[in-house]
Amino acid sequence: MVSKDQAIGWIILIVCIIVIVGYPTALYVWPGLGELASNAAFLLVAIPVTLAIILIFAIGAWIGWTMATTPPPKPIEEIEAELETEEKKEESTTETTETEAESGEGEEKKKERKKKE
Repeated sequence: MVSKDQAIGWIILIVCIIVIVGYPTALYVWPGLGELASNAAFLLVAIPVTLAIILIFAIGAWIGWTMATTPPPKPIEEIEAELETEEKKEESTTETTETEAESGEGEEKKKERKKKE
């Protein structure tokens, strides 16, 4: 199942590819090749405009491809749940270190670790 952003990305990609292929075809091929050679003024305007349109829609296709292939972000509920579990872990580790420091065991364990190294 694709997310909403991915579906929009695929639509953008498909529309841009259709325009990239269809615009030059409609502009140059359909009128006939003989007429294009004789109409230099048309070519002087049409070629830069065609390249600009292809460039714009190629960028649009790239954006669509990026949107379509990027995985959707995690829902906020999952992120909040992960943060809560991390906070609980941090609280439990700080509580254990505090109790060790109060009983004096923390320093002894540090000395034992240094001796082992």
